[in-house]
Formats: sequence, structure tokens, C-alpha cells
Amino acid sequence: MDVILLLKAAIMGIVEGLTEFLPISSTGHLILTGSLLGMTDAKSKVFDIAIQSGAILAVLIVYWARIREALLGLSHSEKQRRFVLNILIGFLPAALVGLTVYKLIKGYLFNAPVVAAAFIVGGLIILWAEKRTQPKARVESVDDMSALDALKVGLVQCLGMIPGTSRSGSTIIGGMLLGLSRKAATDFSFFLAIPTLVAAGVYSLWKERNALSMADLPMFMVGFIVSFLAAWVCVRWLLRYVSSHTFVPFAWYRIAFGLVVLATAWSGVVVWAD
Repeated sequence: MDVILLLKAAIMGIVEGLTEFLPISSTGHLILTGSLLGMTDAKSKVFDIAIQSGAILAVLIVYWARIREALLGLSHSEKQRRFVLNILIGFLPAALVGLTVYKLIKGYLFNAPVVAAAFIVGGLIILWAEKRTQPKARVESVDDMSALDALKVGLVQCLGMIPGTSRSGSTIIGGMLLGLSRKAATDFSFFLAIPTLVAAGVYSLWKERNALSMADLPMFMVGFIVSFLAAWVCVRWLLRYVSSHTFVPFAWYRIAFGLVVLATAWSGVVVWAD
């Protein structure tokens, strides 16, 4: 058993768990961390996607009561059917885009200028969104969302496929700009992550199944478990944070990280390419 490899897997799991649901782009952080740790081969790229499942498990546990209520109420509750349908509607745009043009996105947009620009522009958008005069939210909770609201947020989620943009950042800030309350946008972002990230993980593992073996299982399990623990702490913290704070600190962090991307690319420390 390669202890160093397991330690690297644990570090990657921490990075994934802490960044997946914050508006700061887990992809950018995994690229930087993976490059510094020497985890840049094809297997490592599959590993990056697979450990998202640990983060999703954390969301399932934190929101289990709400998810269980929805599943049990599908047969007799219009409210629960609407809730589940909205998640499926929100997931659909990302599924279609992922199956059709994600290869092109990875082929042409996975480079330092795009990643840095996405970080910096995203940070500026968050600053603008937080400083503008906020009207009273039109949608106070996910149960108040219409199918059109879900579709709009789902379309915004597609922006998260651009490396450096952040799936959670796109859905949370986009949701707020579309009239959702901070709490509703954050909750829906978490719920929408469940089918989106599970589908991405299953698709990636299936596509690269011939490159994996049972010998890789310890590395994947360590990454999964650590990602779950880090994400569980992060999600619980973020839900408390959004009740009384803005996303401005994350905006400044994004801008600073965008400069880090440019510096690491210029110096050759990180190869920002697929």
C-alpha cells in the first residue's frame, strides 16, 4: 500500500469537500492541488470527479429529512411532486450540455487565461450582486419555486462547466439575481448538485472503466471518505453563514485566486490544460 498516494488522495478529498459547495470553483482548486502533488494523469482526472460522490453524500445526510419527505410524498403531495420535478428540470440543461459540448469546453476553455478570467469576473459579479440594491426576494424557499424558476437556475448552472466559474457560485448568485432569497438559492444549489454531480461521476467512471483496477480502490475510498467529511463540515457551516453574511469575502478570494492562476501558469508551476 502506497502511504504517500493515500495521503495525496486525502489532501485532494479535503480540497474537493471544502470547495465543491462554496462559490470558489472546486475544479480550479483541484487542478492546482493536483499539479502540486503530481496527480495529473488520466486516472487522477477520473479520481477528481469520483470523489465528488463523497461531497454529495454529505448533502444527502444534511438534507435527509427534506429528501425523505419529498420521496414519501410523491404519491399524494402536489408540493413534493413539484419540488422533485423542479430539481429534474434544473438538472436537464446541464445534462444536455454535458453530453453535447462538454468535450469542446474542456478542449478549448481549459487554459490559464480562461480559468483566471472566470475566477476574476465571477468575483466581480458577486461584488456587484451583493452591492446592488436588493429588492425583496420573490421566492423565499425552494417550495415556492416555479418550473420556470428551476429552468432558469438550471441554465445558469451550465456556466459552471467553464473551468474557474464554480457550479455552486453560478447557481447561488444566479438564483439570487433571478429573485430567489439567499437561503432558497443556496438550498436549491445543494439539491441540484445531487443529480448533476452523481451523473458526472457515474459517466466519468464508466467512460474510463478500462483504465481503473481494484488496486485503485484504496485511493478512491480515502478520497471519498475525506471528501465526505470535509463537505459535511462545509455544508453545515455555509447554511449557518448565509443566514447573516454576504458572499463578498468569497468574491475577493476569487479575484486573488485568479491572480494565483496567472502567476502559476506564467511561472510554469501548474500546467492548466486538459
